[in-house]
Amino acid sequence: MKQRLFFYLVGIFIMGLGVALTIKADLGVGAWDALNVGLENTFGLTIGKWVIIVGVVLLFVNAIIVKGRPKFLAAITFVLIGFSIDFWMLQVFDELIPDSLATKFVILSFGIFMLAMGVAMYLQAEFPVNPIDNLMLSLHERFHFSLMKSRLIGELSALLIAFLLHGPIGIGTIIIALTVGPLIQLCNASFETLFTKKNFG
Repeated sequence: MKQRLFFYLVGIFIMGLGVALTIKADLGVGAWDALNVGLENTFGLTIGKWVIIVGVVLLFVNAIIVKGRPKFLAAITFVLIGFSIDFWMLQVFDELIPDSLATKFVILSFGIFMLAMGVAMYLQAEFPVNPIDNLMLSLHERFHFSLMKSRLIGELSALLIAFLLHGPIGIGTIIIALTVGPLIQLCNASFETLFTKKNFG
């Protein structure tokens, strides 16, 4: 149990680092992060706080979709993710401004890798997942869409709202969409092997 909790907390902390770096790269971010940045730019509050607010909304949206009860334990995950992102954005990288295109791509690449590694770690712990991931599962359960189609519906919905709020959508958004999934799968396989060998529980 202690090892699982360690993976969960460290995974979320690393995931927050990845999100912060992709934002700071200023080349465009993932759909949900673009939405949160757009909300910050439009209404104020921090990106991390919007992660929490959007998470609360998705808790109830997911419950409505499956005609069930909100999975309130998932709040632990998105609250921790929100605090993690704000820590990296406000305390560590507050003054980070890349001065060249090459530097931006390096920061983006490192951010994507950290994001993928963090997600893979926290998912291995098998604790309550982010409502964004639950949205995919809810659409799959209710409408029998494939997981890929369900994920795409969620991403496109977030991207549309982010576009309307002038969120940071760019080449980085495309790169993240194409690379983060395979990287999560790669990292997940490595951590799964580690879990099996160490017999974490």
